[in-house]
Amino acid sequence: MTTPLVEMKNVSIAFGGVQAVDNCSIELHAGEVVGLLGHNGAGKSTLIKMLSGAYKMDSGEIHINGEKATIHSPRDARDYNIETIYQTLALADNLDAASNLFLGRELTTALGFVDDDRMEAETRKIMARLNPNFRKLKEPVSALSGGQRQSVAIARAVYFNAKILIMDEPTAALGVHETAMVAELIHELKKQGLGIFLISHDTREMMELCDRVAVMKNGQMVGTERVEDVTEDDILSMIILGKNPREAA
Repeated sequence: MTTPLVEMKNVSIAFGGVQAVDNCSIELHAGEVVGLLGHNGAGKSTLIKMLSGAYKMDSGEIHINGEKATIHSPRDARDYNIETIYQTLALADNLDAASNLFLGRELTTALGFVDDDRMEAETRKIMARLNPNFRKLKEPVSALSGGQRQSVAIARAVYFNAKILIMDEPTAALGVHETAMVAELIHELKKQGLGIFLISHDTREMMELCDRVAVMKNGQMVGTERVEDVTEDDILSMIILGKNPREAA
């Protein structure tokens, strides 16, 4: 096996005496999608927030490309090419795709002015790579569909050299066509060698999009399985009962 892109080893965090994540380990390889499943409060978002720098773990280690990583903030995470796309997407509704892609990291001319033409050209390039059907470059993102908005958020992460992408409920509240568009984007990112952590409640979607699924319950890791080795019922059993299908009945 190749060295994992990400390896979280025995990580734990507590809030006010409540053990939100308890001694969990998980890994992610390049070109792989790993799904994180579990009820609300299972610990999956908390686990990932330690990787994204939103929370500082109490114990455990994170390794990126085999090297021990120090991640105390989102800025630290970005230094390790980790980008997070939250459900809210964090887009400025009144700005167009290019302005959102470069928000806070605008390209400038030699005289120090914002270089709108270059930012638009770069946006066209990255969109051609990720979503060739994207045409609405000049419109404010408030006018875009949910899937198109996801495209902008993903393009921003990829343009700034993300190697590890965390996607939190990327298809929540999207229709069938929009969900299919996001699925295509995820497949394209896989082909480009990114590693993706996908958080979702939708077991069927996870079976279709992921290479492996990891299930959490009450802050603990129930197990991680390759999707071809389990059924949807197996995964539901892991979520509800907290039992790995490989364990004897």
